[in-house]
Amino acid sequence: MVRACCMPAATAPTSAPSNKSSGSGCRVLVLGGTGHVGRSTALALSELRPDLNIVVGGRNREKGTCLVSKLGERSEFVQVDIHNASRLKAVMEGVDLVIHAAGPFQRDDKCTVLQAAISSKTAYTDVCDGMDYSWRAKSFHAQAKASGVPALITAGISPGVSNVMAAELVRAAKSKNDSAPERLRFFYYIAGTGGAGPTALGTSFSLLGEDVIAYNKGQEIRLKPYSGARNIYFGEGIGTKDVYLMNLPEVKSAHRLLGVPTVDARFGTDPFIWNWGMETFANFLPSDILRNNNIILKLTEFVEPLVRVIDGIVGEHVAMRIDLETLNGNTIALFTHNNLSVSVGNATAAFALAILEGSTKPGVWFPEELEGVPIEARKLLLRRASQGAANFTMNRMPRIADTGHKKI
Repeated sequence: MVRACCMPAATAPTSAPSNKSSGSGCRVLVLGGTGHVGRSTALALSELRPDLNIVVGGRNREKGTCLVSKLGERSEFVQVDIHNASRLKAVMEGVDLVIHAAGPFQRDDKCTVLQAAISSKTAYTDVCDGMDYSWRAKSFHAQAKASGVPALITAGISPGVSNVMAAELVRAAKSKNDSAPERLRFFYYIAGTGGAGPTALGTSFSLLGEDVIAYNKGQEIRLKPYSGARNIYFGEGIGTKDVYLMNLPEVKSAHRLLGVPTVDARFGTDPFIWNWGMETFANFLPSDILRNNNIILKLTEFVEPLVRVIDGIVGEHVAMRIDLETLNGNTIALFTHNNLSVSVGNATAAFALAILEGSTKPGVWFPEELEGVPIEARKLLLRRASQGAANFTMNRMPRIADTGHKKI
């Protein structure tokens, strides 16, 4: 269980067990700390909770040392490879929470970090964006529960905050008579790559080699990646953007855990040439190539210089819109931010603090599971995750009709 010193004095339980170090502050290990998401998360944590001791874990000592200098005297760098189980367990000694931000998660057939966390009785969260990996992690629920380890998976911005937004829409609908959820749609937009690193870029290419899993009236269906274009309005400042089907883990978890019979997810970017390129890759490159990690790495290295130039022009805007249809009408939730890096860091840090502050029971949980993040903790989590957002609204009526799409 998480130590009492990790929690604000007002919320600490009177008898929380202690099985970690007894220093003055919590120790949080950020794996992949020298990468895009890990770095943003460490910076966000240091601002939200200056009392935390942050351990930056990664392979690049130079980058790690540079980040530690920005985080201050309560931080340190440790060199670690996430595939080295014995090294992971050693690094987790004296750590209260490990944040796994060292992707990519696609094609990874082992949950080495989660297993090390359960073995060392260290609380855990990750930013997994792979459907297969997320359900593999979920299979360790009983082990985590027996070991007293709380673990939140797919707990970043999207998936993560988007799952919680969807859960709040469904909860609000179910609280009304005869408002059973019928259809849930996740829509995402990022300007360029949002300044994301090569790992995120490679993940996008990898997803083009996966059939899209969606649900239609309770039946699982498989669709072609980057197909089914829809034109979606993301609010003022973003406007209307084209989005395409992608195989994202929140579709399956929302269907199973929230009980919504029809669910799918779509993603789009700017400029249009990137959407055109992604659609072309999905249509003309054999799926075997797109599932080959070595080829994806080379493709990423080839296009990354051009991506950086485009990113400098289009910026780092990010937007999420979740639409819920019920028998009595539609509601939406909307989130937009002008800086993807900041929003990712805030979101991941918000989930980490939910664990550190004792909001999560032992076990492996998706963000939309009530026992993973209870209702009151969800509200605080969303407030933290939406800091600096240009727009954040829940349970509003859609104002502008979507155009140019085919229903599945």
